[in-house]
Amino acid sequence: MAEDDDQGSGFNGPLPDERKREMFALAKNLLGGSRLEVVCEDGETRMGRIKGKHKRRMWIREGDLLIVKPWDFQDEKCDVEYRYVQNQSEYLSRRGMIPDELDVF
Repeated sequence: MAEDDDQGSGFNGPLPDERKREMFALAKNLLGGSRLEVVCEDGETRMGRIKGKHKRRMWIREGDLLIVKPWDFQDEKCDVEYRYVQNQSEYLSRRGMIPDELDVF
């Protein structure tokens, strides 16, 4: 085991890219059919959709922290881009990177 092989240190997940209109969101309700209701960091409640390439790989529960991308043509809907696991959410919360409206960790 190498000296710099430190488990739990650092962060290995993506952050929202504002140039792509991505933002943090919190899973509120699971609606079924790869759809869920999310509360975004801008205060809006949107219907999120899990894209086909993530459908069987990304299991989302209520209260999970997500990265979503609102649709260009229908702002009340969005695509789920990434789901943070619990330790990633706690790390972001400790660092103050999650907006206060969504910080429940």
